[in-house]
Amino acid sequence: MIKQIECKGTPYEIGLTHGTSASEEITRSIDFYASLFQKTSNRDWSQVTETANTFASLIQEKWPRYYDEMKGIADGSNRDVLDIVALNVRTEIAFGQFSDGCTSLFWHTPNHEWLGQNWDWQKAQAPNLIALTIHQSSLPSIKMITEAGIIGKIGLNSAGVGVCLNAIRAVGLDYGKMPVHLGLRHVLECGSTKEAVEKLEEVGMASSAHMLIADGTGDAVGLEFTSSTFARLVSDDKGRIAHSNHLLAKHDGAVEPEWLADSPKRVSQMRRLAEKSDGEVGWKEFSGLFEDENGFPLGLVDEDEKAERELTPAEFEQYLGAILMIAESNGEKEGRGIQARLERQALAEVDEKRRQIDSIWNPQMLMVMDK
Repeated sequence: MIKQIECKGTPYEIGLTHGTSASEEITRSIDFYASLFQKTSNRDWSQVTETANTFASLIQEKWPRYYDEMKGIADGSNRDVLDIVALNVRTEIAFGQFSDGCTSLFWHTPNHEWLGQNWDWQKAQAPNLIALTIHQSSLPSIKMITEAGIIGKIGLNSAGVGVCLNAIRAVGLDYGKMPVHLGLRHVLECGSTKEAVEKLEEVGMASSAHMLIADGTGDAVGLEFTSSTFARLVSDDKGRIAHSNHLLAKHDGAVEPEWLADSPKRVSQMRRLAEKSDGEVGWKEFSGLFEDENGFPLGLVDEDEKAERELTPAEFEQYLGAILMIAESNGEKEGRGIQARLERQALAEVDEKRRQIDSIWNPQMLMVMDK
C-alpha cells in the first residue's frame, strides 16, 4: 500500500514532515538514482551532487521556499540537502538519459473534465512512491503522487488544477531556469490553467518536457517546452489533448534525437481508443483507456508494433500504474464547488511476455477536495 503523508505549516515544516515520514523511501530513492546515474552516465553520487549544487544556489536565490522545503526533507531524513536537490533536478542531471515514458490525456466532456496518464518507469522505484498532501498558507492545497523526496510531481490541487508530465528528450539545458519538477510544483500552486501556463513561460524551464495542465472550468493546455522554447497545444474539436514522449508542435532550433520509437504510435493509439468511446465518459471508460495492452509492456502501441518488437528484460519492469483525475464544476459558476479525485491503479509484476494484472484500487487513494 502506498504511503500517505500529510504536511502543513511553513515550507521547512512541510519538508520536515515529508522527510521524517518517508525517510526509508528517500534513502532507497537516492540509492536507486545513484545506481541509475552510474549505469547511464558513469557518474557516482558525489559527481551528481556537484551538479545539483549548481541548481541549489539558483533555487535558494530565486525560489527560497522550495529550497527551505528541501532542507526540511533533508533534515527529516538525515540526508545532506544536496541529496534532496539532486532528486528534484534528476531530469536536468540525467539530461535525456532516463527513459520514463508515458501517455497522457485530457478530455472535456459535458459533465466532467478528465485528466490522466500512465507512467512507465522502473519497477525498483515503485516502493518509493508516496501520496503527498500539502497544506500551505494562502495557496491551494495539493495532492500528488511523487517519488519520495521530490516536491513536485503528478497531481491536483484544491482549486481544481491538475497536471500530468511527459518526458521529452530535446537537446539543451539552462542552469538559470526552473527545473522540471519544481515547475510541476509551481503549477500545483496556481488557481487556474491560465495562471500556471503564464507563470511557467515567465520563469522559463531548464530542460525539456511536456506538461498537460487542466482545471475544472474546462481550460486545458498541453505545454511543451525546451530550454529555449515554449509551445501551447489546445484541445481538438472533441475536447481532447493527447501526448506521449515527443514534441508535437514546432520548436524553432530544437534538436530532438529519436528516443522512444513507439511514442508516436502511443499517442495515435490513445486518440483512436478515445474516438471509439461512445456516449457519456465515466470513470470506467476513462480509466480503461490507460489499460490498453497492445504492445505491452510499453503500452498503447499498435498490434504491428507489438509483433515487430524484441522485448528486453528491462522493458518488463517499467509499468508503475495510472494516475487519473476528474474535476467537476457541479453546475456552479466560475468553477466554484470544484471537486477533484485522484486515484492510482497499481499493477502486479509481469511474467515474461505476458502481463498478470492485479488491479489494486486502494480506497485510501480516493481523494476529494472541495474548493
